[in-house]
Amino acid sequence: MEYMTGPAAPTQGNILCCQCGVAIPPNPANMCVGCLRAQVDITEGIPKQGTLHFCKQCERYLQPPGTWIQCTLESRELLALCLKKIKASLSKVRLIDAGFIWTEPHSKRLKLKLTVQKEVINGAVLQQVFVVEYIVQSQMCEDCHRIEAKDFWKAVVQVRQKTLHKKTFYYLEQLILKHRLHQNTLRIKEIHDGLDFYYSSKQQAQKMVDFLQCTVPSRSKSSQRLISHDIHSNVYNYKSTFSVEIVPICKDNVVCLSPKLAQSLGNMSQICVCIRVTSTIHLIDPSTLQIAEIDGNTYWRHPFNSLFHPKQLEEFIIMDINRVQEKKKGAGAGARSNKHTLAEAWVQKTSELNTDHQYFCCTHLGHILNPGDLVLGFDLANCNLNDEFANKMNPHHIPDVILIKKSYDRTKRQRRRNWKLKELERDREGMDTDDERQYQDFLEDLEEDEAIRKNVNIYRNADVPVESDTDDDGPPRISLAEMLEDLHISQDATGGEGANMMT
Repeated sequence: MEYMTGPAAPTQGNILCCQCGVAIPPNPANMCVGCLRAQVDITEGIPKQGTLHFCKQCERYLQPPGTWIQCTLESRELLALCLKKIKASLSKVRLIDAGFIWTEPHSKRLKLKLTVQKEVINGAVLQQVFVVEYIVQSQMCEDCHRIEAKDFWKAVVQVRQKTLHKKTFYYLEQLILKHRLHQNTLRIKEIHDGLDFYYSSKQQAQKMVDFLQCTVPSRSKSSQRLISHDIHSNVYNYKSTFSVEIVPICKDNVVCLSPKLAQSLGNMSQICVCIRVTSTIHLIDPSTLQIAEIDGNTYWRHPFNSLFHPKQLEEFIIMDINRVQEKKKGAGAGARSNKHTLAEAWVQKTSELNTDHQYFCCTHLGHILNPGDLVLGFDLANCNLNDEFANKMNPHHIPDVILIKKSYDRTKRQRRRNWKLKELERDREGMDTDDERQYQDFLEDLEEDEAIRKNVNIYRNADVPVESDTDDDGPPRISLAEMLEDLHISQDATGGEGANMMT
């Protein structure tokens, strides 16, 4: 005989299903789950199939009535777009869970697994899982239609610089790539003195103009042309043109400032060297190391020109050089460069080595020049300066020679260059045979100027073996720490892979 040590726990009795007679726990409907589902289908009225429109050109999905959005496969954005298609039908049930069922990316099918609940007979809550299948249909969006119809652009930004060298454009190209401003362009066209950027809206073009004015010294003006006018709705269709002119000064140019501008910059010499062009023009006086920055507005108020073009650079050899202690500053003198060393040098042209003709000059390159080094510079003593400010200067204040940069073996530099840059995809017309030499000049400027490199994405070139970064006798080089790895991420034709949304 067994004895109970405590009160007996109450047990719930079963009842029989009113339809099939199976014993079940009591519920408000007095039916088993099978009979309840047979009697009531809570997914009735919810479509089990749907259609999504996808543009293969720009890889965007249509969000009715007329918005095209970027979505990757199995992403939250695509899930929200699919649910909006059946949002009205889901209002009668409670959505518990939603997620994607994996389908082959090229099958043009998307399957959505939904879990819903609904209160049915006598307050019983029924939960049901079902699948909605979407067919992805191809449809070209309006923007891609205009591109195919060759009437695609609504605004164009015309960037021009009246110089023979494209150093500023190469630098500008890297800035655009780094800040990803090329992604909204419909087309980029390169011509002999600049670039044209085409956009589908005026707002995108205005954003590009604002970026240019913040990154390079320039000025701009805009105009628009009427294309069509709907008299019934009073809608005007314009095409806008933005003209951006960059100051015609490049790195390594020798310029002659107006007396008024030179005085306002701290009584610096009128003849200066441009050592860098960023958002301002960086100038240095090679005889005193005095530096100054000129923005776009200042330049257009007091314009000046380059005295020489790059093809007039001549090669000199350092016969003797003497570092000079810091000169005493004059009244009102501005700041001096800490990255350069003032020196006095005797130089001779390599084309005149069989003569005794030498030139004396002051240079800002005393920190990298030694006797016997080759250096590129401009000969002012034997040239005709056709400049309104230089012609009015005292001849004794004009130096005989201005040294620009140390000369290295270009072939050796190219062979040891273990890095590379990316380029914009653009239509090229009227390409000059001199462009490759100018591009190599720009790459050498990056190696020699750390301040410029900070604004440029430099990528490791795996095809070139790694060598030691320390080479005192060789040209300047970019360290591996400054390089980025070039990653290639491929996307699927229907929007790419996204995060798994199954819960």
